[in-house]
Amino acid sequence: VAVRWLYPETALPTRRLATTLLWLFAVVVAYPYMPGSQTEAFKGVSVFLGLMVTFGSSGLVNQIMSGFMLTYSRALRVGDFVRIGDIEGTVRHLGVLSTKVRTIRHEEVTIPNAVVVATTTTDYTRGAGVMTPTSVTIGYDTPWRQVQALLLQAAERTPGLRNEPKPRVLQEALQDWYVKYTLLVALERQDSKPFTLNVLHANIQDLFNEYGV
Repeated sequence: VAVRWLYPETALPTRRLATTLLWLFAVVVAYPYMPGSQTEAFKGVSVFLGLMVTFGSSGLVNQIMSGFMLTYSRALRVGDFVRIGDIEGTVRHLGVLSTKVRTIRHEEVTIPNAVVVATTTTDYTRGAGVMTPTSVTIGYDTPWRQVQALLLQAAERTPGLRNEPKPRVLQEALQDWYVKYTLLVALERQDSKPFTLNVLHANIQDLFNEYGV
């Protein structure tokens, strides 16, 4: 069943939320009819449990609300390659309390949802043709057109790079003794970023050595 106001990734959390609210409503309605619910002992236990929930669940409620915020804002989806703070990897699980990310080194990192909400998150999967930078500094004695051509040629030799958008070279800074060149490339697979950049850097060095740069 497809409805316009509900996205596929929010269907299961919405079902769980509706089920939980229905059970809570049923317990509240049935409470006065429970045997012994009007006794002082039962009321004392209820007050004790209420105090425990009040004082001990502030952090828990924060995590749960953060999880709902991530789910219904559709900020993250399972399978997205993201960067959360210093952690970069693929989202493996979006839970009520935490988010699990598998890094390029196959480490599974569990991040509390409240931390995810409070941290700047970059999603490399959603955007079409996200550009990845790599920089090199070359002295003024080398013509800038030659450096630009060699960087673009190295990108052409590197597998795992997209043809569209095309690689670009920017002169980011003119320092006292050198020029900072930045090559922007679009990766076919973000989860293989370090391996693709490793091949790209090798090709850049090979071409620079070949032409004496």
